[in-house]
Amino acid sequence: MSAQMDELIAQFENFRTKVQQAEARFAGVGDMQERVARVETTVTSPDGTVTVVAGAGGTVTDLRLTAGATRVEAGQLAATIMSTLRRAVAGAVQQQAGIVDEAFGDAFGVDVSAQVREAQTEAFGTAAAEPASDQQPRQPSRPARRPAEDDDDDFGQGPILRRS
Repeated sequence: MSAQMDELIAQFENFRTKVQQAEARFAGVGDMQERVARVETTVTSPDGTVTVVAGAGGTVTDLRLTAGATRVEAGQLAATIMSTLRRAVAGAVQQQAGIVDEAFGDAFGVDVSAQVREAQTEAFGTAAAEPASDQQPRQPSRPARRPAEDDDDDFGQGPILRRS
């Protein structure tokens, strides 16, 4: 019976150690929350006309346009604003994920940063926010015209073979 008692004591001590480790981890939650609240990413468009500041949770906290922005065609300016905004928000969210990973990633075996990059890849087609000097603003695209159902002269951009 002594061997069983020793085994139970060892299991209890192991459990107690894990509880203490969890308590120590969660004691850092306040610090993590403060760091997340201070997250800020500033991105300027390649042409320098648009600057966007994003904070925690991807919240846009500032949008600045230079005087040169008024000389840009409206559609191009809108595309530049949206592109810069996406990069700023993506950068802030990536920073936030990194803070969470530092605090809890190894404890729970979760890589929040990788999940954020994957989601951004799916949503925006890029794995990470690119430096402002490397990314060109996207041009707004026109929606494609759908041919009528009985239009046999469809030379659109779709596949030439249809699945049945």
